[in-house]
Amino acid sequence: MKKDIVALAAAVCCALAGSAFAADAAPGMDKNAYKAEKDQISSTYKADKKACDPMKANAKDICKAEAKGKEKVAKAELEAKYKPSPKHDADVTKAKADADYDVAKEKCDDQKGNAKDVCKKEAKAAHTAAKGEAKVEKTAAEKGAGSAAVAKKEADVKEDTNDKLYAADKEKCDTLKGDTKDKCVADAKKKYGKS
Repeated sequence: MKKDIVALAAAVCCALAGSAFAADAAPGMDKNAYKAEKDQISSTYKADKKACDPMKANAKDICKAEAKGKEKVAKAELEAKYKPSPKHDADVTKAKADADYDVAKEKCDDQKGNAKDVCKKEAKAAHTAAKGEAKVEKTAAEKGAGSAAVAKKEADVKEDTNDKLYAADKEKCDTLKGDTKDKCVADAKKKYGKS
């Protein structure tokens, strides 16, 4: 009898644990909560954008880019919460990368000449690295962290980022002349393994 009670108690515990696990595995939110949060994101964006109205020139452009980026990230996070998947997780990382890039480009507009060009190329390098990270995360979630596909993605991202960083460093050399410029370009090539 005592064995039967212990077995019954163990079965009940397993059943409860299984139902709790199943509840955790279900999608994150219902349609009403999703719609309410989506409406809230839209309202927040409108308020953030309106706060930019009194600003002038590039400060206004930066403010608007920040508001738009915040909205894109919030929408991506909402989708990831509503329908969890590796794709939606990667979309969040991409949305953050795009938002940061758009703001960085606007901030570069405050500069002139070579400094502006360098700023934009550095922003592009950071954007490439962040988007690459999203691709690696998605591949790792789909194929497994130690897979060959992940290693290949990581290598591709590193190479793409390296190319963008090299372009930015090489751009810095454009303000120099003669031997100093040649040395600068040679140093950039060496640093990034270019021939």
